[in-house]
Parts: sequence; C-alpha cells; structure tokens
Amino acid sequence: MAPKLPTVATPAELTGPMISIRDLRVSYDGGREILHGISFDVQRGETLVILGGSGSGKSTLLRTLVGLQEPTSGEVWIRGKNFFAISEDERNDIRTRLGMSFQGGALFGSMTVGENVALPLVEHTKLEPSTVEIMVRLKLDQVGLSGYEDFYPSQLSGGMKKRAAVARALAMDPEILFFDEPSAGLDPIIAAGIDQLILELKKAFHMTIIVVTHELASAYLIADRMVLINKGDVVAMGTVQEMQKSTHPRVRQFLDRVPEPAVAQELDYLQMLTEPSSKRGEESQGKSR
Repeated sequence: MAPKLPTVATPAELTGPMISIRDLRVSYDGGREILHGISFDVQRGETLVILGGSGSGKSTLLRTLVGLQEPTSGEVWIRGKNFFAISEDERNDIRTRLGMSFQGGALFGSMTVGENVALPLVEHTKLEPSTVEIMVRLKLDQVGLSGYEDFYPSQLSGGMKKRAAVARALAMDPEILFFDEPSAGLDPIIAAGIDQLILELKKAFHMTIIVVTHELASAYLIADRMVLINKGDVVAMGTVQEMQKSTHPRVRQFLDRVPEPAVAQELDYLQMLTEPSSKRGEESQGKSR
C-alpha cells in the first residue's frame, strides 16, 4: 500500500525562514519562566547551533520547537505555519517533516537497531514490511551502520548508539533535523565522527539542522550561525566569525571559558588552602607591611 504522504506545500511554506520564533515565553506548570520572550529565525538549509550553559533554557527551546512543550505565549512558525495555532492534523503533517536525535539516543532497549529505525515508518506510513526493511538498511548505511540491523542497543558503543539514533531521525526523510547534545559523553575522536556525519547529511540532503550543544569545538566546525542563550534570553546571534569577534561580556565569558565570579573566588580560596603554610605566612606578612 502507498505511504501516507505529507500534503503539498503552499508558496508560504516554500519561502522565507524555515523556522521563525516570535516573543516566545515558556513556563513550567505556571511557575518560573524559563524563556523570556525570545525571537529569531532559522534560515532554510542552514545549520544553527544553540549554545548556552546548564539551565540557560536551550533544551526547553528545543523541546518547544519539536512540539514536546507548549509555550506560555508567543509563536513558533514552521514552514510558514504557526505551529501552536493550527489543527492537530496540520501539526502532525509538520511533524512528519521533522527528525529528532535525542541526547542519550533514546533507543528502545528491547528492540533491535533495525526495529528502532523502522518505528517512525511503521507508525506514520502504510509501507509494506519489505519496503520498510529496505529503507531501514538505507538509513543505517547513511550513518555508517550497515549490517547492524539485528543488533540490540546494549551491544553498541556510545558513538554507534548516537548514529543509530540519527538513522531513526532520518527514517521519514525530514526537512528539519534536530540534535540534542550529539557529542555528549563521547571521546574526542568519536565526537569528531558525529560532527562529520552532520556535515555530510547537510551536504547530501540540504536539510535545515538545529543543534543544541555546549561543545565549542563541535559548534565551530558545524555551525553556519550560532545563537547564545543565557538565563532564558538571547544574548547574541551570528556566524562563527561574528561570535568569535564579539565583545559582549557574556559571549566572551562563554567562548573563553571564564568561570563565574563566585566560582573564581571559591577556586582562589581552595588554592590558598592547599598552599604550604609557610607561603601563606609570608604572604600575610607582606600584606601587613
């Protein structure tokens, strides 16, 4: 049987930014606000890297963009449609165009790699099992896991799990691909392989790619543009070169890896405690003079 295909794109869906975020605010359970009215665009075919420290709101932003979190207010436009103002059928149509690779892979341990990759096809299409099997093999081959269909996630290394997660995200041939901390927990060599995979996917399929990460080496390599979020606000946005030349204090602190003042004071105090008592005595005498 033929698969359920997305609806035909309208002119509004084919022009302008792929994603537009307008005055987006997100609070959890009506409590503390996480995102404070942020606005920016994601252009078609670009790789946008979202940077920010722990608790900055970058993961909340990603969850909102893929529809896992309802905004308190504001708008998220995807392919020319206001995602949270359209019907559920229209939302589901957009979801078929999105692929998501979660931080830990989020593979189902009781299912083989092939079954994990096949899951979106089984849920969202009416393809024959033989066709699904062919597509699974193609997707695994695209991420360098050809022949691993019958392996279970527990039999894979960390890097292989990440690649399998990417294969599943590619199953529906998405126009927009999201990555949540793709290099987290990987050694530098394996992480570089994931970065290279992202570059190859963009070149081969001209997808719009959004990556949430705090790994600067990865961001510098894969990003067309970067946006830095701090405590729920957009601090700066630009190309890698523009961000590196920025004089904004928070940008410089993040890119130069400068600790917070309170942390710096604690480090100075710990250093003082570990110094020989004779040296501390000499310093105190020098200050008394």
